[in-house]
Amino acid sequence: MGDEVRDVVYSREQRLLYREKVQLCLDVFERMLGSSTFDARKPLTGLEVELNLVDAGYQPHLGNMAVLEEIADPAFQTELGAYNIEMNVPPRSLAADAYPLLEDDLRAILNEAEAKANRTGAHIVMIGILPTLMVEHLQGSAWMSPSARYAALNDSILAARGEDIHLDISGVERLDVLSPSLAPESACTSVQLHLQVDPSDFAPTWNAAQVLAGPQLALGANSPYFFGRELWRETRIELFAQSTDTRPLELKNQGVRPRVWFGERWITSIFDLFEENVRYFPALLPEVSDENPVAEFEAGRAPRLQELRLHNGTIYRWNRPVYDVVDGQPHVRVENRVLPAGPTVIDILANAAFYYGVLRVLTEEERPVWSNLTFPTAEENFVDCARRGMDARVYWPGVGEVSIDELVLRRLLPMAHDGLERWGVSADAAARYLGVIEGRCTTGRNGAGWQVAAVERLEARGLDRTSALAGMLERYCEGMHSNDPVHTWPLP
Repeated sequence: MGDEVRDVVYSREQRLLYREKVQLCLDVFERMLGSSTFDARKPLTGLEVELNLVDAGYQPHLGNMAVLEEIADPAFQTELGAYNIEMNVPPRSLAADAYPLLEDDLRAILNEAEAKANRTGAHIVMIGILPTLMVEHLQGSAWMSPSARYAALNDSILAARGEDIHLDISGVERLDVLSPSLAPESACTSVQLHLQVDPSDFAPTWNAAQVLAGPQLALGANSPYFFGRELWRETRIELFAQSTDTRPLELKNQGVRPRVWFGERWITSIFDLFEENVRYFPALLPEVSDENPVAEFEAGRAPRLQELRLHNGTIYRWNRPVYDVVDGQPHVRVENRVLPAGPTVIDILANAAFYYGVLRVLTEEERPVWSNLTFPTAEENFVDCARRGMDARVYWPGVGEVSIDELVLRRLLPMAHDGLERWGVSADAAARYLGVIEGRCTTGRNGAGWQVAAVERLEARGLDRTSALAGMLERYCEGMHSNDPVHTWPLP
């Protein structure tokens, strides 16, 4: 999905050929699901972390290419914004003490990257939205990483809209601005959790992930500020949806589906999601490869299905289906895109442990929880949790309407412990990471809550909003480097 593209402008002929090729790939994928052998090693998980770059004054540092050159590690790559980079963690098992080892590895890798970034005048920050990012930082073209893919995506989204991007987000405060480019989307930095599954297990896993998305987001919210305004506890959700929307107002009014999509129904197969992609969404990057997927499949090889994969990479589901081929072996996985980056490595791994643990139990329940939950209710839970974070109330089958802390402490945390035990995670590792989740519930504070409380303290001292945000971010970075869970951080 991060593959580079050749073109920035596409002809009508290219678009027609691409549509035909995507449909062909979908047909081959359907045949593969019925007859191919997929790699289904379990539990095999992956992790991607998107990062921000700031200067000594905690302002956006638009120099990711120099930073990446200094880091010189293929695990680190560009992101859309010139003040962003991404770190990719190789897949690994969950079993035994894999997560404490991963925690040590991540801290060592990030600390080394930070030391190298410092040589270019930059610092690395793990946070959902960089709170010091302002409108003036995204003017002109310097905000974008130099990449044909990003330029083509920007041009395609703006061409599809036929007008500037309108951001209108009402939360604690309101933001109402126009953007002539995709630049605001670059503010959204996330953690993506991957889980490789057998195709037969994909549908219950995806359905369970959709059910869990609301509580997961409430616990991990870490993006309360954008362009100096306090908006949602996880503003990133609504900002990403609006900043990549290809629909002008008239198409919204007609009910055309958005490209950032929670979905609209429970599924019975991974094929349902790829078929929706092909049926509902026009191409943004219609690059046609030379592969003949039918010939590859009939020769007994795993086809890349490049057009289907590229198309899927431009449809931004919060739980996205992924098809890939590694060492000639095809596999499918669920990519969970719900969580923001940060605040610390231990917070990220706590979020992951909670997700994987609860997901395992929900997926294996004899009577699935989604059989007693309408899909629109799951989406309502998700949106309310993005708006209100730890203060959200959700509907849960068998419980009714319930606060997040009560739902997690009484129902979901025991599930998480059970699920991690089923994955083979050691009791000590489960206690370490799920203890962080328990601490957030008992204190009522996650990353977003800490940010807002810190800014309020600084503003009470007489600082204006801009200075308070920079002062908060400075203290945030101190906490991030301590690796103490965010609910234990002191306030100014």
